[in-house]
Amino acid sequence: MSTSTYTVVGMTCGHCVTSVNEEVSAVPGVTDVDVDLATGGLTVTSDSPVDAAVRVAVAEAGYQVTD
Repeated sequence: MSTSTYTVVGMTCGHCVTSVNEEVSAVPGVTDVDVDLATGGLTVTSDSPVDAAVRVAVAEAGYQVTD
């Protein structure tokens, strides 16, 4: 099991959180997703490395992961 944290920019409401959660949850191997609107924090638990796929999923939701 692997846990990774990211910072997502551009989220402003609960709908934003739901969009990011749905897109990232759909990534193969992801077992848990936690999105915090107040901090922009995204915590992803997965069975395998999913960094690139998580970044793509966040972009598909309309937001950006900062490095």
